[in-house]
Amino acid sequence: MVQRVSEASVTVGGEVVGAIGEGLCALVGVTHGDDETSARRMAAKLWTLRLFHDDEGRMGVGADERAAELLVISQFTLYGDTGKGRRPSWSAAAPAVVAEPLVEAVVAELRALGATVATGRFGAEMRVALVNEGPVTVLVEV
Repeated sequence: MVQRVSEASVTVGGEVVGAIGEGLCALVGVTHGDDETSARRMAAKLWTLRLFHDDEGRMGVGADERAAELLVISQFTLYGDTGKGRRPSWSAAAPAVVAEPLVEAVVAELRALGATVATGRFGAEMRVALVNEGPVTVLVEV
């Protein structure tokens, strides 16, 4: 899940651990079929996804063209299944031992592509603050 933001930050235990100005806030979830290839594809998609306005006011510019910053936050709850009962099932979310390296791979690939990337802290109780610009929110799958 990615949101275009004018600013965003993530706080853990009262300490800001990641913050950006204009750019994208990406909540990254990992499921069982994900691997290094899907992490690289996700990074490339986030970096080039055209969510910023061009000179004609259309969303025709990617973060790569704007040198927009990214805030990447691990988010296993994206895979919460609420189909039965009132308590979500997290069975579709990959376990931390699988998910953490893949979220780190997305961040590493974004940086290799030239992005300025801030992050949350994997597995921590985080407070995310953002100003969603537009609002623009898109579900991104690879």
